[in-house]
Amino acid sequence: MLKLVMSTRNRMKALRARRDRGATAAEYALIVAVVIAAIAGLVTAFAAAIGANFAQVTGLL
Repeated sequence: MLKLVMSTRNRMKALRARRDRGATAAEYALIVAVVIAAIAGLVTAFAAAIGANFAQVTGLL
């Protein structure tokens, strides 16, 4: 009986370990998505500012 309990316990531990790895991958994917969105926002903001500066310089010339 003890052997059956230990076997079941080991299987449950193995299943939990598999789920943890999947959750970690999903968390990394979420972090990457947030970083990409932040970079895209910054690039867009800087592009608008740089475009305005070039327009001002062109107007002065």
